[in-house]
Amino acid sequence: MPHSISRRHVLKQLGGATLALTQGARSFAQQPAPALVSADAWKKHGELFRHTGEPAGGWVQNFTSTVEPVEGGAWRVWSSISVPKEKGDLKQIGHHVGKPGGGWKHTTAVCTPGAPDAQAELAIGGMPEGWNPVQVVTLRLRDGRTRLYFWAHGKGVVRYIAADSEDGRAFKVMNALTPCIYHPADRAVDGKAAAEAGLARRARKKATPVEGEPLAPARLISNDATNVYQLPDGSFEMYSVGLMEVGKDDPRYAPQDNIPGLIRVIDRYTSADGLNWDNRQRVITPDPKDPHDLQFYYLSVTHTDRGRVGLLGHYRLDAQSIDIEACFSTDGITWQREQRKPWITRDAAGATAGSYLLHAPHALVRRDGLWHLFYTGGNFSHNHKDAHGMPDRAIMLATCEKLWV
Repeated sequence: MPHSISRRHVLKQLGGATLALTQGARSFAQQPAPALVSADAWKKHGELFRHTGEPAGGWVQNFTSTVEPVEGGAWRVWSSISVPKEKGDLKQIGHHVGKPGGGWKHTTAVCTPGAPDAQAELAIGGMPEGWNPVQVVTLRLRDGRTRLYFWAHGKGVVRYIAADSEDGRAFKVMNALTPCIYHPADRAVDGKAAAEAGLARRARKKATPVEGEPLAPARLISNDATNVYQLPDGSFEMYSVGLMEVGKDDPRYAPQDNIPGLIRVIDRYTSADGLNWDNRQRVITPDPKDPHDLQFYYLSVTHTDRGRVGLLGHYRLDAQSIDIEACFSTDGITWQREQRKPWITRDAAGATAGSYLLHAPHALVRRDGLWHLFYTGGNFSHNHKDAHGMPDRAIMLATCEKLWV
């Protein structure tokens, strides 16, 4: 007869293995972060393209957006076109396909309230009338579907929603009335939830939801730049910008900012399905080592076999400039910021569009032995009160051979 194994023995063995794994994880977490290369390691290739054609007066950006290698050495750069408020306030998403030094074909997503447009090269159905998408994230899900995440802007609406597709062409909005997160200005945010989220100055806000639309819970009230990633186990993590209130007597209070009295910080959420989010944690805030005018405008994450490499939006309010700072984490929660200075340097005024504001994409991409960073450069200040020439944006490229020293 086979040798019998007692339940107690099995549990003891499993407990020992669990303890060993836990101790190993703790040991790994306690190890110093691998040193990231300096800014000198990056080779900048300048501008790849700016927006041309319709809509007139628009600016291109690949802020938070995915970049994918395609056949023939080309790239698919998912992108947004934004027309400033004074020129029409239009937003749309799509992608540009091309090669550095060559032409780029622009495809715009056709948005409809009903079924996805059957004739469009890229279509999003179920999009309520008057809603405009911006800052798209594209995920090729482990089950074969493709998912788009984006901020939707419309009358009374500023929310982060998702759209799924079986073929990568025709998408259907999944959660228009129950979004992933809400901006404080969204119609579904009321004063009680805003105050609970730490935004006491919005305590008197009156929500105006449509019929059948639930109110926004406090834990899902965020600000703006957002990135979503699917993890190896199939679950999801999301990084978004949270807000902290400070008084006028606080040295961090910045009257020149477009949201004076609010400090931008980075929050992380998790989800089993990428649609319903919880476990919100504040993961990066300015600390005493930082200048008083520093805030964090975004966090883009690249998952590597050594941990997560972050591209952190280093926003200096006094200068109204945004740089890309490097950071590192083994778990997505504890982030180490050893450099605390620009990883990608801005260009001289007038040289390129990348002289004032640098916005990171969804992630770095490894191809042909190089790490590729496609990013957005803007030649105007965040508050739009200064510019190096005619205000514009461009898609830029930088490469490096390795991320670690």
